[in-house]
Amino acid sequence: MDELPLIAITMGDPAGIGPEIISKGLLRDDIYQVCRPVVLGDMGALAMVSKTIGSLSFQLISTPLEVTGRPGNVPVMPVSNLREDSCIPGQPTVAGGKAMVEYIVKAVELTKSGQVSAMVTCPINKELMHRAGYKFDGHTELLAHLTQTEDYVMMLAGERLRVSLVTVHCALREVPQRLNKALIVKTIAITYRALERDFAITRPRVAVASLNPHAGESGLFGLEDERIVRPAVEAARDGGLLVDGPLPADTIFYHASNGRYDAVVAMYHDQGLIPLKLLHFSDAVNITLGLPIIRTSVDHGTAYDIAGKDMADPSSLVAAIKMAAKIARAREK
Repeated sequence: MDELPLIAITMGDPAGIGPEIISKGLLRDDIYQVCRPVVLGDMGALAMVSKTIGSLSFQLISTPLEVTGRPGNVPVMPVSNLREDSCIPGQPTVAGGKAMVEYIVKAVELTKSGQVSAMVTCPINKELMHRAGYKFDGHTELLAHLTQTEDYVMMLAGERLRVSLVTVHCALREVPQRLNKALIVKTIAITYRALERDFAITRPRVAVASLNPHAGESGLFGLEDERIVRPAVEAARDGGLLVDGPLPADTIFYHASNGRYDAVVAMYHDQGLIPLKLLHFSDAVNITLGLPIIRTSVDHGTAYDIAGKDMADPSSLVAAIKMAAKIARAREK
């Protein structure tokens, strides 16, 4: 058991469903077959939620060296000690927002120093993070800042489909202006390296989606695919990567989900995430590629509307923990 990777799990917003999905997910014996989890969060928030979940016990620890990995006995490093009114499900507070960032900072510290093998993050509230004084667009940008990483990529992954995004959180009208050859080449290259290193795929096959319908139809529906996307694909191919594109987005995901490609590089958020969530709504995993540490995350938000109602599904968290453990083992090899 001591050889299983140590995985740090950040609790996310204490007022969201993070405490609930942690409590539910860590009741499962199969988690302890692949890793030794340790929760970074608030003991009061976890205790409040766990009363309605089941027979889960928590062990307060001060260092990952104390983690045993025994099922049903969850080690917790108490990063915060919030007042009860900051842990009320569905009622986010600035104090809770500050705490949710502190969990992430601590997890990065433990992962960078090698005290844990990987980190898994529960959902946060981006607006609340700003109100707490952290001016980042989300988890990914905060992690890049904490690890001094300039080149990183967001990938969403399930058993049948993996999707990396060239542009992420921006208005649709901004996408064509943000696209350029270097950005697309970088996204392809980081995705390709991750498939080799983290997923142990020899000579992975990557497909690149077009921006416009029918890949622009020779310029009839836009010039971006011929002027920007195709040169990027050709540059990646000249670099020795197995990559096809630009391919029409209305067919590329069908072929990828049936095994022709190991990942798809999508031009913008919804282009990639609509098909991904259609196939993997409950078990998709968010992976930040390009970081010097391993980070996976749930693929959903804080869900304040169901927080504290025993309705949250832990499937995405379970998948994220297993994915983190899988990547940790692949990197060890």
